Amino acid sequence: MSNAREKISGVLFDMDGVLIDSNTVIEGAWIEAGALYGIKVTDSDIVNHIHGQPGPHTIKALFGHLPIDDQKKVQAYIIHAENTADYEPIPGVAQLILALSAAKIRVGIVTSGWREKIDRIMDMLQIKDCISVIVERDDVSRGKPFPDPYILGAKRLMLPPNKTLVFEDSISGVTSAVEAGAYCVGIGETILIKHGAKTAIANFLEVKVNKQDNGDYSISLDRDHEVFIEN
Repeated sequence: MSNAREKISGVLFDMDGVLIDSNTVIEGAWIEAGALYGIKVTDSDIVNHIHGQPGPHTIKALFGHLPIDDQKKVQAYIIHAENTADYEPIPGVAQLILALSAAKIRVGIVTSGWREKIDRIMDMLQIKDCISVIVERDDVSRGKPFPDPYILGAKRLMLPPNKTLVFEDSISGVTSAVEAGAYCVGIGETILIKHGAKTAIANFLEVKVNKQDNGDYSISLDRDHEVFIEN
């Protein structure tokens, strides 16, 4: 473990790619929507304008030249696709959230998604009673990669952002968390470390909530990184 005793008091989770494996669904929905209007959605578009970005940003970036009515149809298409898709949870995430709740560690969700989908995912994972705060797409005027979502998430937890641990899977999400001042852990590719994540892990199977001899708690993230809970 790292010798530095990083101290946090709350944990914030992104949703897509962190709570659920939704990347394939999201990418496919935008690619299909583009095809309906003769627009090719590229790999660069997916990285820069889809993952971690609120829907209005994606529509403006990729479909902004279309009439407003068509832009609304694209949005409706995406919402329907995401709301009706079947998702697999990221391995270990529900168990971790239950363990955090049992240890009285405050937990929130900060996402560019909308409330209907958030509620559906919380029900699917059976974690609704564990979630103290939610920040969704309409709660901030500037979404990720701006720090506003994680600043608001920390505020709703009644914490300064630098006392929060954030799990994020996208470059824009990591940038948002780091700019807010949070201790950020990437889920997925190690490239997230280059954007400010302290480490990157594949899933939550090895993340553990540990009770110390003095009754305090810590969270071991991997063999080199551990954060300590400060109440």
